[in-house]
Amino acid sequence: MSDDPVHGELDRLAEKTSARVIAWRHHLHRHPELSNREAGTARLVADHLRGLGLDEVRTGIAGHGVVGVLRGTAGGGGGRVVALRADTDALPVKDLCGVDFASTVVDQEYPGGPFPVSHACGHDCHTAMLMGAATVLAGARDRLPGTVLFVFQPAEEGPPVTETGGALAMVDAGAFTDPVPTMAFGMHVTPHPKGYVGYRVGHQYGASVMVGITITGKQVHGSTPWQGVDPMPAAGAVLTGIGQLYRQVSAFDPVTVTIGHVEDVGRFNIIGQTVTLWGTIRCAEESDMDDVRERLRRLAEHSAAAYGATAEVRYLQPVPPVHNAGPWVAAGLPSFRRVVGAERVTETGPTLGYDDVSELIGRFGGLYVMLGVQDTVLGPGGLPVPEEGGRGLATNHNPRFYADDGTLVTGVRLHAHVAYDHLTGALLP
Repeated sequence: MSDDPVHGELDRLAEKTSARVIAWRHHLHRHPELSNREAGTARLVADHLRGLGLDEVRTGIAGHGVVGVLRGTAGGGGGRVVALRADTDALPVKDLCGVDFASTVVDQEYPGGPFPVSHACGHDCHTAMLMGAATVLAGARDRLPGTVLFVFQPAEEGPPVTETGGALAMVDAGAFTDPVPTMAFGMHVTPHPKGYVGYRVGHQYGASVMVGITITGKQVHGSTPWQGVDPMPAAGAVLTGIGQLYRQVSAFDPVTVTIGHVEDVGRFNIIGQTVTLWGTIRCAEESDMDDVRERLRRLAEHSAAAYGATAEVRYLQPVPPVHNAGPWVAAGLPSFRRVVGAERVTETGPTLGYDDVSELIGRFGGLYVMLGVQDTVLGPGGLPVPEEGGRGLATNHNPRFYADDGTLVTGVRLHAHVAYDHLTGALLP
């Protein structure tokens, strides 16, 4: 329980907006948009923020980024500024979550497409919850002794390789220069049990970089392979060799090297000129990244040379780890426990997922947590397992990923409580 009556007021306002948050989430889920293409989402967000009478609504930031500025009128607060962040983009993944508002969108124009598009990572939830939090906090403006930035960020999943975007692009565009945040906060819906908040001291998420390996041979007709250089065997050797990279770095600091897409230039009867492997490196410790990158470069170049081909290795869109500093976690735990109950706040294990909210937390300080939204229970090691009789467990980026609508109001309350607690000085490291 809280002795501050404003916490109760925030909760009442959140309950009043719950139905609208669910409706927004359903709309966004039906109309997902890929990275750097979030025009409709940005319009919906900006129109809503303008309707709240915020002090400023800035649009067109780093593509389709939107920032709403709410200056509290309570006085005091020491000039604190909290940035609440939600990501807005969807994924090129078919929607098999089984709801009546499932996406049927296919993007015909996106580079490399056409792609089915869905919110298989839950960013529809993030956007709707922050829209709800903006509603709540705008309704409590006279209780806020500082400023709230509502940050709706595009391209968290990574823009096309020929484009820029995401959190760093918003930073570079000056989105956080006036005013400068004194804290950044974000959350991610996960398959943890409904209403649970997961946190981790240290690296919540790992470091990441996109990998592009282009292997070049010599194009020739499939009937005369000896007259050309086939890049396919070299690509196969690289794929096989990646499995040995894990034995060349310490097993006590996890890394992954994953190839998720193969792009060739050929035909059933043509040996193409090039094959490009697209993937990602993830490292629990950012200090391992340079070593793994060098080992992968050497593997690709030498494997290609063994087949008479060449390899060019590119590293794109690096993202630092999401780091929750111990003092920030200690300061945030009372807020989390107040919102969901102490028994539903749990420390999670490390993960090699990534989120470029790290660009904000690394600059301004703050916290990033997990919000459970599925029919699961915590099993051995604190990992979620399916709950008997429920819909089960479906991980983020899986076509069957789903989120419980009733949990969205919990995310609204988390945003509102964290913002208020920081501005009043109760949530400081």
